[in-house]
Amino acid sequence: MQYVKLGSTGLDVSRICLGCMTYGLPDRGVHEWTLDEEASRPLIRQALDAGINFFDTANVYSDGTSEEIVGKVLRDFARRDEIVLATKVHGRMRTGPNGGGLSRKAIFTEIDHSLGRLGTDYVDLYQIHRFDPHTPVEETMEALHDLVKAGKVRYIGASSMYAWQFSKMQYTAERHGWTRFVSMQNHYNLLYREEEREMLPLCADQGVGVLPWSPLARGRLTRDWGTATDRSTQDDFGSRLYQEGDRTIVEAVTRIANDRGVPRAQVALAWLLHQDTVTAPIVGASKPHHLEDAVAAVELTLNEKELEELEQPYAPHPIAGH
Repeated sequence: MQYVKLGSTGLDVSRICLGCMTYGLPDRGVHEWTLDEEASRPLIRQALDAGINFFDTANVYSDGTSEEIVGKVLRDFARRDEIVLATKVHGRMRTGPNGGGLSRKAIFTEIDHSLGRLGTDYVDLYQIHRFDPHTPVEETMEALHDLVKAGKVRYIGASSMYAWQFSKMQYTAERHGWTRFVSMQNHYNLLYREEEREMLPLCADQGVGVLPWSPLARGRLTRDWGTATDRSTQDDFGSRLYQEGDRTIVEAVTRIANDRGVPRAQVALAWLLHQDTVTAPIVGASKPHHLEDAVAAVELTLNEKELEELEQPYAPHPIAGH
């Protein structure tokens, strides 16, 4: 496994981050395909054995049970000071007022709930899951800064939003002397490259680490076009992210993978890892070979011709994932 700094910080993270939305009780959320603790345990152990030290979850994943499972398994298999543990805040956790969003009240409430479920007294990276247009930016950034100063959070990060929103939040923090975001977890893969227009150049200029979610386009880059899985048939959100014209890119991935004699997932992830702005793709794993492919992709070097073949068919997409 290779390790890199997260953005302009001194924090070392593995080039693959294990996305933990896959782990959680199926009857406690909207994802019937999630794995309970017994099924999750060997996969998280496999990630640790492969050298992955970076784990990403969120309070809303399976109604908090993802945090519970991930926290328990990591306590059993790893030393806390050797892993980088990330979670998120924003999504609605309760009905009624103040059950979600990025108000000071919501942020202070949810960090304590997340720490309790994770079984730790701090998280390494606390990320806002989305932009909250209903809360003043100053309120959100000061609340996050206060969590850092309280020792509950080491670094803060953000997730999918417009570049102007991210820039506004960063500028607000800098203007007041508050903690700035060190990472951006955004929607970026071979089938969706709209982030290359503004967000990625902004992150490169400001020294912000990039942690792409859905690096395999919900698995579309790993199988024949139109093939359905249990997850894809239940994934209403994912069904809105891509379009029919993306088939050409999937076919290019298939040709290169066949020529190389490697699985398609390795080619698609290797392309992401070739992008200078990308720190670590967030890879979900429900089977051992998912982790094997992700780790192997770190060592797979694509040549200029292959990169061009993968990139040339791309056509603009509507903004999706915010």
